[in-house]
Amino acid sequence: MIAERANEPSRVIPYVTYTLLGLNVFIYLWDRGGGLFGPSVSFADLAMRPSEVVRAVKGNGYPPALGTLFTSLFLHGNFLHLLSNMIFLGTFGGEVEEAFGSFKFMLLYLFWGVFACLAHVLVMPHSSTPLLGASGAIGGILGCYFLLYPANVITVAILVVTFDVAAWILLGLWFLYQILVPQDGVANWAHVGGFLAGMLSVLILGGKQRILANLNAGEQRVA
Repeated sequence: MIAERANEPSRVIPYVTYTLLGLNVFIYLWDRGGGLFGPSVSFADLAMRPSEVVRAVKGNGYPPALGTLFTSLFLHGNFLHLLSNMIFLGTFGGEVEEAFGSFKFMLLYLFWGVFACLAHVLVMPHSSTPLLGASGAIGGILGCYFLLYPANVITVAILVVTFDVAAWILLGLWFLYQILVPQDGVANWAHVGGFLAGMLSVLILGGKQRILANLNAGEQRVA
């Protein structure tokens, strides 16, 4: 499945979204010596391991392990992992960045990613399996989009078939899939945690009407 576009494109240039896209691709290629395939070479130690984070929090582990809550957000296991995350980031990130403003969006993106990692640690505190990928932070973007732009129409492609679906249906099904269909090798609860963190951010910052009202007021001042 590929989410191709939204019917309400961003009206400003989403610099942070583009930067995140470029940074993730750059780090992925750097990590593999410029190739699209193969194992991690340079940054394998920067993935997040729940057991190491727990030990660091308790004070009997390696403190820099806490830094992997951030560094793991920019690593990917393989090309398809990177591609799927970047498609969702590119599809939904611009409008969420526009709604919050670039600086606040950047901070929220990191918050969503860390929150997603901690959700995974909470569910699997003894795991030593590395966690990596931007999908937890992107889950935060999806949670925001779900509340801010539920009626937007997303064009989805599955193989050669394309169809339109309302954002609230697509993202709602994505969220339920994470809960109801556990997948080996996939940190479903990190996705869930990121999505809930995104929804919580919208509610704490005033809800849909206030956030979009501030956006429209800003456009009027510029005009």
